[in-house]
This record gives sequence, structure tokens and C-alpha cells, in this order.
Amino acid sequence: MFKANITITLRTSILDPQGKATGHALGELGYKAVQSVRIGKYVELEIDAPTHAEAALVAKSACQDLLANSVMEDYHVEIQELVAN
Repeated sequence: MFKANITITLRTSILDPQGKATGHALGELGYKAVQSVRIGKYVELEIDAPTHAEAALVAKSACQDLLANSVMEDYHVEIQELVAN
């Protein structure tokens, strides 16, 4: 059994109004060191696959088919093996 940790973000060429508003609010709260904010999504999948490579393939396929909008978003997948107790 594997766990896929998936981070989905807007491509850098896409305007992120939510990130812009959050960045402005942080500046108003005194976080002057914050120069830029981008908002994204985080998804966890538990995948029953025999190998790490097959779990990664399932996660990437799920991103391409449903989880990420390939026109506007990029995604990053990390796979970890779940240890049975």
C-alpha cells in the first residue's frame, strides 16, 4: 500500500487572484518579508499497488484525468510506502 502526496498549483503564467489577495493581507498584518503568495491544492491518495512505480503511475494518471487542469495547473507527486502495523 502506498500514499501519494499531490501538490497542485497554478502555472506561473496564470494570474492567482486568491494568492494576490492573501499576499496583500499578509503585508497589512506586518509580514513585510513575504514577497509573493501562490495558492494551490493538496491531495492525498491511498493506492493499493504492488510497486512504487505502479503507485506513481496511478497517481499521475489521476492527476491528468481529473485532479489537475492540464491547461492551467502543474502538479507534483510524492509516493511513500505505508508500513502495516
